[in-house]
Amino acid sequence: MDEAEAPKIDHSAATDKSAPTLRLVSAGGDEALARFDDPRLLAAGRVNLISLEAVHKRLGARWELRRDQVYQFVDRVLERGVGREGFFLRVSPTDYFVVHPDHSRVAGQAACLRYLREVLNHFLGEDQMAAAGILEVTRIAKGQLEARPVDVAVHAETEPEESGEANDIIVSPRATSAAANLDRWTPFFAADGRQLRVSAILEPVYELKGFKRIGFRLVRRVVVTETAEELSPFEIARLSTADLLRVDLATIVRGLDRLRPDPPGEQQLSLIVPSSFTSLSSTNGRAQLVEQLKTASQFVRFGVICEIADIEGVPPGALVAATALVRPFSLLVVGHLLDPAPRQIARLAGCGLQALSFERPARLDADEFLNWAPSAIRAARQVSKSVLVYRVSPSDAARLAALGASHATLSST
Repeated sequence: MDEAEAPKIDHSAATDKSAPTLRLVSAGGDEALARFDDPRLLAAGRVNLISLEAVHKRLGARWELRRDQVYQFVDRVLERGVGREGFFLRVSPTDYFVVHPDHSRVAGQAACLRYLREVLNHFLGEDQMAAAGILEVTRIAKGQLEARPVDVAVHAETEPEESGEANDIIVSPRATSAAANLDRWTPFFAADGRQLRVSAILEPVYELKGFKRIGFRLVRRVVVTETAEELSPFEIARLSTADLLRVDLATIVRGLDRLRPDPPGEQQLSLIVPSSFTSLSSTNGRAQLVEQLKTASQFVRFGVICEIADIEGVPPGALVAATALVRPFSLLVVGHLLDPAPRQIARLAGCGLQALSFERPARLDADEFLNWAPSAIRAARQVSKSVLVYRVSPSDAARLAALGASHATLSST
């Protein structure tokens, strides 16, 4: 963040005991911070600010000369301390936004205190002012953060793993990395207040010409924790952008955990990985999904197939851009349709998709499906070379092959 872009900060609340909050008016980083606007994450005290105001004041006129050196040192301290499961970002000339999703309130604040003490000792030779530089973020709104001073001095020796507070968003760092990554994304509280749990099913995918298994398809399942109700694909597609990203990431991590080879070293041929278009359309979401695609490629012999979901109504130009971004990391790029009507399929011509996929419509009985399938597959073949039809009966699979479908998964019923 350039100094010219620095947000305006009111630090009066940090020193005035009668003022409960600190307000930050942020000029940048909104997209990166928005995914942490999670009421449960904030209520649990896992999001904090570290203020370098003490360093800024002590250096005085020398601040301008040494600020880059300060930033580089703080970045190294936080990168080492926060680790892969956490997040940090400088949001002003003297404030760092820090998230410890795997720590309790006490443990996270104690960790922030240790980081700041290391910084103060390095630049000032003492750390007595460290406790005043830790603030708990209570609200993330468009253009501003709200945080309140906390008294963390009594937690100076607390280790992140040893806190007795509830820690039900993320497992301990001592757990396996796969479990930690999974619990980072699920369960979570959606924008509408429901707590959602994400899991994944591995469905074998068959090449219809020779009826040979070519790998697996990851199927995302989203369940409302309180009622055990499973959301339909259409209901998942209507989730907010931030919620969809959580679903996508949790699906991949859960799927890879299930796909983990046993014995080690044995690889599947390929894996179809679903990703929502809305997740791929944001810089933050795209970066995280691409990283997961790279990880998934280590589990398969021939490559990962990226399946872009929720593409109904997406402008062709935007879809072309999304396919171009994931193609370097994918064996194939597939477009998945919830509504495989010929008119919907025709809109996808020229969008860079190498295959189209859709599920057998549950509303159709066997005869209705066989009457419906020819027009859908014919329309899909005009857009792409490969057509994947999911959850069909074994007898229907043979008929679909004759109609021009290339791959299928089989229904369990």
